[in-house]
Order: sequence, then structure tokens, then C-alpha cells
Amino acid sequence: MAIGLIIIGDEILSGRRIDKHFPKVLELLTQRGLQLSWAEYLGDDPQRITATLKRTLASDDIVFCTGGIGATPDDHTRQCAAAALGVPLLLHPDARRRIQERIGDMAGEAGVTPDFDSPENLHRLKMGEFPEGADIIPNPYNKIPGFSLRNTSGQGAHYFAPGFPVMAWPMFEWVLETHYADLFHRQAWAERSMLVFESAESTLTPLMEAIEAEFTQVKVFSLPHVGDQQTRRHIDLGVKGDPQQVAPAFEKLQQGLRQLKAEYQVSA
Repeated sequence: MAIGLIIIGDEILSGRRIDKHFPKVLELLTQRGLQLSWAEYLGDDPQRITATLKRTLASDDIVFCTGGIGATPDDHTRQCAAAALGVPLLLHPDARRRIQERIGDMAGEAGVTPDFDSPENLHRLKMGEFPEGADIIPNPYNKIPGFSLRNTSGQGAHYFAPGFPVMAWPMFEWVLETHYADLFHRQAWAERSMLVFESAESTLTPLMEAIEAEFTQVKVFSLPHVGDQQTRRHIDLGVKGDPQQVAPAFEKLQQGLRQLKAEYQVSA
């Protein structure tokens, strides 16, 4: 199963807020020996969100989705997920209970008796309306849950959390620990790299192709840098993949650079 990330919100695309989810999800996955395969950013456009979810829900992927699950006019994710599956939104009984617990907590903090039937509190229950068949994801921050959906392919699932990092990150961590612990560190992985100075990628490409042809369980990566005040022009060149092949592939890569008389510095 591949792992994907969908980040929803006009505020991200407009630059009003800087996305912090991408690096955090990478961190959560890397700590567990997992890798992110793809990521998409979407604005608050119901048609685009629905089309994207319809496509990704048909996959076998594990998908984390953040943003747009509230109950204000610019929140569309819950409705779009239901539309993508062709099912109605229903108030999840466990979500109702947890939201009402939150309402009670807030009333207690204010020193008043909770009125669960007030218009404001009835509106809060909309945050517990999820696509039919959804399961909830507990929210340790304020008890307002997220939700999960099984993919229509029969494999993988989608996990929906709020856009607030303080809520989304522990919720995603809970998902990983609860549902995917058996995948942790299943695939051994290693990476080695070096800085190659003042060389053109076109000069190095035949060497890179030869390394991948000989070592089929590794990938060669090449990240050019135009240089700055700290480092002159260089290419971050390396190999990643099966640890048993990474070491000899990296040595062969260095041999090739020496034959090309290229100047390089092995990264720590």
C-alpha cells in the first residue's frame, strides 16, 4: 500500500497560512520506517475535492486528509467525501456523544448548565455528521472526532482530521499506532549521498543509469543546487533503497566519479 496526504484549505494556497502538515507527516512516517508516496494540495472547491476523493478512494492507498471537516460554510470535506462515495451524511452516535461531552466540559468551565438543545449546540453536532459507514478518529485535544472511510477497492482507507496541527497530528499518530503497527520498519531502508561540485547532470546521467541497472533495489537521486554564499554550485547525488545494495552501489558511484575526475564530498 502506498501512503498519500491530502491537505485542504484556501488559506494554504493563498499563503495566508504556511503548511506544517507535510513535514510533520513525513516525520511521523519516517519514525516508523514508512514513506510518503504522494501529496496533493486542494483549495476549498467542492467539485475538485469530490473528484479527488472519488479517485483516491478507488485506490488501495492509505490516505491522510486534513482540513475542511468543520461546520462553517467554507468546510466541505465531509460533504465531498459522502458525495464521492454516493452515500448520505449521518450523525455518528459516538461522535454525538463525544461532542456533547465537549459541550458539557465547556459549560462546566463557564459555571453553567449545558443546554444541549440550544441552536448553537445543535449546530455543533453537525461536526459529527460523517458519510454513512464511517468510523471515528478520537481527538485528544477537544474531543471533536475525525472520521475514517474504507476505500472502495477493499484495500486501504482514508483518515480525515481537522486542519489544526494540534489536533491533526496526534490523531494521525493514533491512526498509525492503532491500525498500521504491523507495517512499521517492515522494509529496511538506507540512503547515502555526496555533494558533487561544478559538474553537469548530463555528464553524470550515464553513471546514474548504470548504477540503477546494476543495483535493481536502489534508486539514484540527483538534486542540483545553483550555489549560494555558503556553498558553490553542486549536485546532491546519492543512492537509496535496500541497505545491502546501497553500500556497494554508493562505492560504485564514487568510483565512477573518480573516473570522471569529478570533485565530490561525501555527506555525513
